[in-house]
Amino acid sequence: MTSVPGVQITAKVEGEHASILTPAALTFLATLHRNFNATRKQLLHKRVLAQAHYDAGGLPDFAKETQYIRDDPTWQGPKPMKGLEDRRVEITGPVDRKMVINALNSGAATFMADFEDSNAPTWLNNLDGQVNLRDAVRRTISFKGPNGKEYKLNDKIATLLVRARGWHLDETHVIIDGQPMSGSIFDFGLYFFHNAKELLARGYGPYFYLPKMEHSHEARLWNDIFNMSQDMLQIPRGSIRATVLIETITAAFQMDEIIWELRQHSSGLNCGRWDYIFSFIKKMRFHKEFVLPDRGNVAMTVPFMDAYVRLLIKTCHRRGVAAIGGMSAQIPVKNDEAKNNAAIAKVRADKTREVGAGHDGTWVAHPALVPIALEIFNEGMKGPNQYHIRREEVQVSALDLLNSNVPGGITEEGIRDNCSALLHYCANWIGGLGCVPVNNMMEDAATAEISRSQLWHWCTHGASTTEGKLITPAYVDKLLDEETKKVKATGLDAGRVDVSARYLKEQIRNQKLTDFLTSDLTPHLDEYAAPGRPAKL
Repeated sequence: MTSVPGVQITAKVEGEHASILTPAALTFLATLHRNFNATRKQLLHKRVLAQAHYDAGGLPDFAKETQYIRDDPTWQGPKPMKGLEDRRVEITGPVDRKMVINALNSGAATFMADFEDSNAPTWLNNLDGQVNLRDAVRRTISFKGPNGKEYKLNDKIATLLVRARGWHLDETHVIIDGQPMSGSIFDFGLYFFHNAKELLARGYGPYFYLPKMEHSHEARLWNDIFNMSQDMLQIPRGSIRATVLIETITAAFQMDEIIWELRQHSSGLNCGRWDYIFSFIKKMRFHKEFVLPDRGNVAMTVPFMDAYVRLLIKTCHRRGVAAIGGMSAQIPVKNDEAKNNAAIAKVRADKTREVGAGHDGTWVAHPALVPIALEIFNEGMKGPNQYHIRREEVQVSALDLLNSNVPGGITEEGIRDNCSALLHYCANWIGGLGCVPVNNMMEDAATAEISRSQLWHWCTHGASTTEGKLITPAYVDKLLDEETKKVKATGLDAGRVDVSARYLKEQIRNQKLTDFLTSDLTPHLDEYAAPGRPAKL
């Protein structure tokens, strides 16, 4: 137990972590939990009911009861706060100490420090991350590598934004009144409590990214939490800014409503493209007509992805908030000039398409890509943003957002790629790494989710490869076993690879696709793993 009534911590609290989990901070978390956890659970139950509707043959659509919000041209989001006026290149990554320093020094406009898909949520990773961000806000953060190289912040650094975990994840190590608290509230609450006043004193504010929402009422819950949090710390409402990742197919039908619900706290929307593909498959899991080809064929130019991007830009600019583009996950390829040039060419093409479409910024996963993305956005976006490009010619219907006419087929290579990506990612994740280089791409949980859901979809609906092979669990098993041997040969922990392989074999035989692999694999997560931490914190 702690000294805070009703609050129990079930894991060890060591070193600097005690300065994060103070009685005052835990009291703050407990207040948020007691006021809002019941609503969170109700909203998660509504997700289950919505999924049952889709499983029975229903399809997502624009809500009639909120049409008045979409049709009203007069309302606007708030003006951007300091550091968010120009977001032309944003770099993202987990919250380990070296990554935080390198990302803030990268030359990007902003850095999204991630407690979600690129962070394996071990107890140590999460608390180390809070320490690292506290030190970064105060500019006292430093790091010394095993080789003796020292890292510290430059005079000019990126604006810091923080992504908390999604609503579906619990922080099982903190029990309040007998219930585990929300991982979202834990991540948000600790960062806000320790840093909001310091950020405001420096002329900025507590800025956030909000992931994986499926309904505007989930944004309303965040707004209620923001209001109470600001009131409790006696800082002005509207000090918080939050950008919402549109990374579920259902949220794409409620973009206006999400901005509306966040009111004075909105700072725009982002195309969370990879999770969006996963959501498209998951929500339509029992619809055979939504079976997609190989993962590599589902590009941003295919009909349902193009429609969602156009609608997002139009919606954001109509409301005067930022429309941020998606992630380029490529990383530099060492010792292979041809492959490196091909990777850079893909990044250039992606960013050129985004700035031409009207995006106000874009994401990269590696510091080496910042100058490339900057060059393209500097050329194509002469002002701080493109809010003036309203895309009034865009008309996107429900059918456009659900257009699954994607060229290409399913190949044995595509099945192998999905098996390999899943094995690499899951084996690393349960060992404490949430951001993993795989085949010259920096992958997070979204790639593994697409891989998992596609394999389940193909097996469940009896799809065939372009070579004429029926895709069955037994056929996937055969390829998976071969890929498992290859992955083990790379030096990954064999036991963790085996857990990942067994997990996938179970998944493709399930009657229903489960919601999230991060939820499924949490029991296997090494809660005291922290591969990215320095020797002393």
